[in-house]
Amino acid sequence: MRVGLLLGLLLALAPPAFADRLKDLATVAGVRSNPLVGYGIVVGLSGTGDGNSQLTQQSMQSLISRLGLSVDASDLKAKNAAAVMVTADLAPFLKIGQTLDVTVSTVGQAKSLKGGTLLMTPLMGADGEVYAIAQGNLIVGGLGVEGQDGSSLTVNIPTVGRVPRGGSVEKMVETPFLETDHLMLNLNRGDFSTAAAVAEGVNRTFGPEVAVALDGTSIRVRAPSDPAQRVSFMSLLENIEVDPAPPVAKVVVNSRTGTVVIGGQVKVTPAAVTHGSLTVRVTEDQRVTQGASVVVGNNATVVAPGEPVVTPDSTLQVAEDPAKAFVFDPGVSLSSLVDAINAVGASPSDLVAILEALREAGALRAELVVI
Repeated sequence: MRVGLLLGLLLALAPPAFADRLKDLATVAGVRSNPLVGYGIVVGLSGTGDGNSQLTQQSMQSLISRLGLSVDASDLKAKNAAAVMVTADLAPFLKIGQTLDVTVSTVGQAKSLKGGTLLMTPLMGADGEVYAIAQGNLIVGGLGVEGQDGSSLTVNIPTVGRVPRGGSVEKMVETPFLETDHLMLNLNRGDFSTAAAVAEGVNRTFGPEVAVALDGTSIRVRAPSDPAQRVSFMSLLENIEVDPAPPVAKVVVNSRTGTVVIGGQVKVTPAAVTHGSLTVRVTEDQRVTQGASVVVGNNATVVAPGEPVVTPDSTLQVAEDPAKAFVFDPGVSLSSLVDAINAVGASPSDLVAILEALREAGALRAELVVI
């Protein structure tokens, strides 16, 4: 009896098959990164800078004047300098003095940032406040060279670089993580079934009524108010494994690349499909014949060569592949759908045409999304 009870308890605690951790399914409201942006100057380039860009010259004049020197902008040459935009993501809970990576991108005519150094640049948030200062030597993965005859070779993107740990946090972003008596989990992909499964999984671990699903995206979880207990509670919470609900049946078509993705839940009702393709080929050519001038007089005929005559010569060819038919049985699955379409040798464009026709006929039990 005890062995059976223990076995049942172990089976109840065992994670379900194909379960996902809660940290992979949802995020905690208010715990997020914040984008930062700033405008700066990169110096030390080997002749690949902005040149006589007025923007860069004015920026350099402003920078030099803050250092106590007076110089006219027209006297500055920006051959070795570039105006850049600096971006970074301020991760949650970063404290003052900690560092973050920054990305540097040219905004002027600079050909490459290789070998450059980013000068001190304030990074602002969406509210206009300065949250970090960036400075340092750039790492550029691309390469660009140019010859005197105008020929050039560019590998990857030499106009964008990174400064690892080049930003220093100067101001923290307040977070509501410790301010309320509960945590709000937001699913990465909203689904009522998954929200209910998450609430059930949390209540199964911590007790009844700890978690309540508010809608198809948010789950409210009661959490300890003590910071130390809340962090431990969060570490247990994010590792709870939940079996998410199957996604909505969708067929996604990329009209530019011809990529078609069919979800595993896609089914079709009974339908018969006939598909054939008509090909019309027009070939344009020109026929050139030598012209001639004929002169008759004094019982003699003289033929003189004239201007060549160009005559259009068009050829039209029409070919139609024999139509191929196949039948879908009731409730046919994804594998049967793909096998049936592949069996007739359909191209991606043919597949899209067949799927659109099935949707119009009401036989496709899925949402057709064209991107």
